[in-house]
Amino acid sequence: MTTAFHALHHTDRPLLLPNAWDFASGAALAAAGFAAIGTTSLGVAAAAGIPDAAGLTRDETLTLARRLVRLPCPVTVDIEAGFSPDPGEVGDLVAELADLGVAGINLEDGRGDRLADPATQVVLIRAVKRRAPGVFVNARTDTYWLGVDATVPATLDRARRYLDAGADGIFVPGLAREQDISAVTAAVPVPVNVLHLPALGLDRLAELGVRRVSTGSLLFRAALNATVTTALAVRDGRPLPPGIPGYAEVDALSH
Repeated sequence: MTTAFHALHHTDRPLLLPNAWDFASGAALAAAGFAAIGTTSLGVAAAAGIPDAAGLTRDETLTLARRLVRLPCPVTVDIEAGFSPDPGEVGDLVAELADLGVAGINLEDGRGDRLADPATQVVLIRAVKRRAPGVFVNARTDTYWLGVDATVPATLDRARRYLDAGADGIFVPGLAREQDISAVTAAVPVPVNVLHLPALGLDRLAELGVRRVSTGSLLFRAALNATVTTALAVRDGRPLPPGIPGYAEVDALSH
C-alpha cells in the first residue's frame, strides 16, 4: 500500500484525498471509488468531544487507524503535531501506524496559535523517517493556516528544511492565491498538497503544479449539516433530503 500511495502523487491529475472520521465514512468513500482515504483531525476530535489540534486524540487516532486499514485502498492518518514533543515517542507512534498498514501521515508544525521552531520540527521528521522510512510523510506547515509568517519565502524556508529532514510531501493549508500556489510548487521538488479550493478546480490546481488536494474537515462538517437538516425536516414535516442510503447499504459497509 505504501508504494501505491507514493505513486498516486505522480499521475495526470492531483490526488483528491477525502478525509474520513470513522470507519463508516471511510468505507463509504472507498466504495465510491476514491483511490486513497485520509483522516480529519477535527472530525476525529469533535466526534470524541475533544478539542482539535490540542494533542489529545492519540488513542482515538490509533483506534481509527486500526479500523481503516481494513479498507481496500491506502490510508493516510493525520497525527496533528505527533501527540508528543518527544521525537522518540512520535517516531514510535508512526512505526506503530506503519505496522498496522498505514501508508502515510500528516505532521504539522502548528502549535495552537503559534508555529513550532522549524529546527524542532526537523528533529520530529527525522525521527519518524528513521523509525518508519517507507511511510509517506506529508509535512504540513501552518504559515498560511495560522496567518503567521504567511508569505511564500517563509513557507519555502520551512518546506526546504522539512524536505532536507526526509519529508515526502509538503502540505500548506490556507494557501489559496494562484500566484502563491504556483510559486510554492515551482520551488518545491516533491508533491505539494493544498486544501480543496471552491474557486479552483482540480484541473486548474494541476496547472498550478499541485499534486494532492485534501477535503480536510469539509466532509465532516457537511455530514453535521446533513444530520441537522434531516432532523429538522422530520420535525417540520418537510421532504427528506435526497440520496440517504438505506439501512442494508450502510450495514454492508462493515462486511
